[in-house]
Amino acid sequence: MQISAVRDAIADAARAVVLPDGIAKLTCSGYVPDSVNAPHFFVGEYEQTFDRAMGRALDELVFTCRVLVARTDDRPSQRVLDAMLSGAGPASLKAVIELARGAPGEYALGGLAHDLHVQRIQGYRWYEHAGATYVGAELMIKVIGDGST
Repeated sequence: MQISAVRDAIADAARAVVLPDGIAKLTCSGYVPDSVNAPHFFVGEYEQTFDRAMGRALDELVFTCRVLVARTDDRPSQRVLDAMLSGAGPASLKAVIELARGAPGEYALGGLAHDLHVQRIQGYRWYEHAGATYVGAELMIKVIGDGST
């Protein structure tokens, strides 16, 4: 798998989220940005396990992605974040990212990986990024794919 391309494809998938009226459109990046225009989703660190199948047939990556929401007011900010962290609905990051799995028999992320799965949410808290404070959380996304490409 080409990791930078996979990171960008995850960010592209997250852009499909539909936030409530009056909330700025979600901005997304496949890398850790210097600064963010909240609400913002980005693909951060990752862990890679090589050789899940013999002959470099399968590698596994687990990406730590973050979503940050501006701290305009505690409660409304957390409601927007909660909508993005829900398992379903138009604002659900899990739902829109997993649409990139493709139809049965198709590769995920436009052919970049065999499959992906949004595994869990963690780290719901206040984050400091580039000197500003945001409410946010981490999404753990597992991606499997060909290790020889």
